[in-house]
Amino acid sequence: MKPKTIFWITVFAASMGYFESAIVIYLRQIVYPGGFAFPLQPISKELATTEIIREAFSLLMLISVSMLTGKTATRRFAYFIFSFAVWDIFYYIFLKILISWPESLMTMDILFLLPVAWVGPVILSVAMILFALLILYYSARHEQVQLKTRELLMLITGSVVVIISFIQDYIRFMLSHCSFVDIWSLPANDLFKLSAQYYPQDFYWPVYWVGFIFILTGIGLFANRNYLIIKKQKQL
Repeated sequence: MKPKTIFWITVFAASMGYFESAIVIYLRQIVYPGGFAFPLQPISKELATTEIIREAFSLLMLISVSMLTGKTATRRFAYFIFSFAVWDIFYYIFLKILISWPESLMTMDILFLLPVAWVGPVILSVAMILFALLILYYSARHEQVQLKTRELLMLITGSVVVIISFIQDYIRFMLSHCSFVDIWSLPANDLFKLSAQYYPQDFYWPVYWVGFIFILTGIGLFANRNYLIIKKQKQL
C-alpha cells in the first residue's frame, strides 16, 4: 500500500465530491428554488436523462482510475470502493459546508438513480474505506491476496440486502399504484410523472442492518484469513 497513491486517489475522489455537490446545488436552484423537499418536483425528460447518464459516467471515472492504479483485479476493486466511499463522504461534506445540508446523518436523500431511485438516510461509507485499506495493506505483504468464495458470498449477499433496504420503499410506492407488469408497459412520461409523486415514508433499518452484518462478516473473514497467512510466513 503506497501512501502517495492513497493520497492522490483521495484528492481525486474528494474533488469529484465537490463537482457532484456543485451540480446538485445548481439543480436545486433550478428545480427547488424554495429548498429541496419530497415529493420530487417534475423535471424535463432531457434533464432527467442527462442526470442519469451523468451518474453512470461518474462511476466510469472511478472505475477508470482504479483500473489505472491497481496491478491486480483485487487491488483494482480496493481502489474502486475506496474512491467511491471518499467521493460519497466528501459530497455530503461539501453540501454541508456550502448550503448547510443535510441537517443530520438521518436526513433522507436520493442516494442514486440507477436502476431505480435509492432513497435512505445519509450514511457514511466507513466500512468500504476500511475494507479497501485492508485489501491494500495485505496486498503489500503477500502477493496472493484474493477474495475467497465464502468471503465473496458474504459481501455480495450483504450488498444486495443493503441495496434492497434503499429501494424497498420506492418499490412499495410504485407497486401500490400499478402492478409489476404495468410498470414495464407504462409510457415513459406516465412512469416519470408517477415517480415524481414519490415521498419516502419508511427506511427499513432491520433489512439494512442484516445486510451490514453480512458485509462486516465478509470483511472480518478476509482480514482474519490474511492475518493468519502473514503470521505463518513470519514463523517460517
